[in-house]
Amino acid sequence: MARIALKIDVDTLRGTREGVAALVSMLRQMQAHATFLFSLGPDHTGWAMRRVFRPGFLKKVSRTSVVEHYGIKTLLYGTLLPGPDIGRRAADEMRAVQAAGFEVGIHCWDHVYWQDNVRGRDRAWTDAQMQKAFDRFVEIFGAAPATHGAAGWQMNGHGLETIERWGMRYASDGRGDTPYHPIVAGRTLNHVQMPTTLPTLDELIGIDGVDAGNVDAALLARTDGCATDQIFTLHAELEGQKLAPVFRRLLEGWQRQGHQLVSMAEYYAALDLRALPARPFAWGEIPGRSGELMVQP
Repeated sequence: MARIALKIDVDTLRGTREGVAALVSMLRQMQAHATFLFSLGPDHTGWAMRRVFRPGFLKKVSRTSVVEHYGIKTLLYGTLLPGPDIGRRAADEMRAVQAAGFEVGIHCWDHVYWQDNVRGRDRAWTDAQMQKAFDRFVEIFGAAPATHGAAGWQMNGHGLETIERWGMRYASDGRGDTPYHPIVAGRTLNHVQMPTTLPTLDELIGIDGVDAGNVDAALLARTDGCATDQIFTLHAELEGQKLAPVFRRLLEGWQRQGHQLVSMAEYYAALDLRALPARPFAWGEIPGRSGELMVQP
């Protein structure tokens, strides 16, 4: 069959401390590989409640039980409670992931601040946010990161150029169908964007009769007999906690289908770089998710 790269976004302090360890244990039991992408600065999850007036946001929140998955305390960070510094308070948990043999990379500095602002910001703002994350990653792991996956699939052209300056060979910052070289301001960049290709569990739950009891079957139906490589994004706050039984069933199903569960590094190593297309940076909508994201046109 095909490779399915598992990309794990870690958004919060709770996800880093609780969800990550659960995922590491499960993946090792299943002999599956994955890439963990960390939020490295303050946890301001509570700021996300300001999205309440955005089209589709309330509908998505009602479908995915945000309070149940994230917890009241996390949802107060940045509002009634100060936002804790994830990289300072959970560095040991992050290093333990690498020590367990998993690839690690950058998700962001401040998840909500990045996600809500990056589209309209200039190069100076973008570089400052990304450099904070880069420096903290080096502080924690003692080496430069190999990859990057933007928070909420929110990115801008300046950010893609920063990844290029860092010398990263691959990243997964948006959504799409196939790996490609991004084009920014008429220039084709050398690094490869490997977009998330499969829908996330929270994008499927609550639509067309899909719930936590059958969402794994809905996703497995999309990969059954599929010979095309895929990237699946999961979250430490969901699949590492309340949706852990669902994710285990999904892993077991993919293995029954014959798919190889790999990290982003392994996915990249298998690519024929000469055959990859070049595509311009673009925004677009994804079913089941509110607002626009970085997409592959």
